[in-house]
Amino acid sequence: MGVKESICEFVEEKKDLFIGVSEQVWKNPELGFEEFKSSEIIINALIREGFQVERGIAGIGTAFRGTFGHGSPVIGFLGEYDALPSLSQQAMTAVKQPVSEGAAGHGCGHNALGAGSLAAAVAFKDYLKKTGLPGTVVYLGCPAEESGCGKAFMAREGIFDPLDAALTWHPDSCTGIFAASSLADYCVLFKFKGVSAHAASSPHLGRSALDAAELMNVGVNFLREHIIDQARIHYAFLDTGGSAPNVVQDSATLYYYIRAPKNSQIMEIYPRVVKIAQGAAMMTETTLTIEVKSALSDYIPNQILSSVMGECNLELGGIQFSRQAEEFAAAMADSISAEDKGTIFEHLTMYCDPETAASYTDRVLLGKAFGYYPLSCCLPGSTDVGDVSYIVPTAQMVATTAILGTPEHSWQLTSQANSPIAHEGLLYAGKVMAYTACRLLEEPELLEKAKAELKAAVPGGYVCPIPPEVMPEAQSQPN
Repeated sequence: MGVKESICEFVEEKKDLFIGVSEQVWKNPELGFEEFKSSEIIINALIREGFQVERGIAGIGTAFRGTFGHGSPVIGFLGEYDALPSLSQQAMTAVKQPVSEGAAGHGCGHNALGAGSLAAAVAFKDYLKKTGLPGTVVYLGCPAEESGCGKAFMAREGIFDPLDAALTWHPDSCTGIFAASSLADYCVLFKFKGVSAHAASSPHLGRSALDAAELMNVGVNFLREHIIDQARIHYAFLDTGGSAPNVVQDSATLYYYIRAPKNSQIMEIYPRVVKIAQGAAMMTETTLTIEVKSALSDYIPNQILSSVMGECNLELGGIQFSRQAEEFAAAMADSISAEDKGTIFEHLTMYCDPETAASYTDRVLLGKAFGYYPLSCCLPGSTDVGDVSYIVPTAQMVATTAILGTPEHSWQLTSQANSPIAHEGLLYAGKVMAYTACRLLEEPELLEKAKAELKAAVPGGYVCPIPPEVMPEAQSQPN
């Protein structure tokens, strides 16, 4: 039996374990840094499979490391398991129907993500046991991707340093290699403090923090004309000082996300935003406190590892969905709006050429495997996998767990994240990642080339964008 066949057999033999983990995590949706039940579900599965587990790594209660084997290479599989706020939804239901109104739900499929990476780690472990070859499998439980940049905090503490390579995946509506970069992100609170007063009888005695916040937003709006086109600055009011218009508001807090294709570009834009905030405080005679909440780096796809993963994906041949998955996909199709269906072509061109993409836009459920298709663009989103990619050669794939056109962070995705579509997709992702790890084990020169590529891409080495004094905490604002 060849390597590919062995890996597939290992995953299929334990598919009930991996699907069960995904289902349990889906049924216990928890927000970032609060995933205590979810992390324990995966930890228990790792222990059952003979991994040594360390809980609470990097000082984060829901981060953990499972290790098996010895020696080189050290291959890391990244798992996530956090949910999103207000996306509760019944499973396998084609109409919006929350399990609990307003509760969290797995609208990004991280329940399947964690389970698929578990499948890869266990299959690679079983391969090492079968062959007796040296090598170390590391499953890294990474919390709060959606809200708190968990991997960035872990990176700051050196958690990824021992790895020779990092492999991961993400649920999607097609199956290919994630080969584009992503936006770096800096998350900052601007807190203004003023003096309250009666807005009619003694407004001259007040100093409005709300005015300061509004002036800051106006200033940043003017700044947008004078920064690079690819940068994004967006904000939310966390505090407006109260609801009474006849009171001069003495507090106001803005939460800003500053994004750009590279960390270095954010560090050029951020001081200008700070100056605007300081100017707003001066104009209103209020005080300003600035608090960095979290940050994450842009993603650097490693071409060597991504090419190998693409080859493995093509060799495995894509996902052959069951009749049950196909029937549910057909039922879900009517829930997807025409506008969302209109995004299918653009989405597919992330993983294949435009001509090929055009030939699949009329599909509902697409299991076809796409190879490595390098892109020079920067995608308009952020992921804390970027911080890992600055430290160790990193490759990630996507696998079909939802029908084409499914909007991200939606009730439709939550519904499909605990369905045969997601179950079959996560098992396939596990096979591709484990097979990729076997290739790296058998061809060590690939790792050396991948490391040389990373060194050339990051000549100065990794510098965590999160200041050392900032500690992780639960949030609810998704990236």
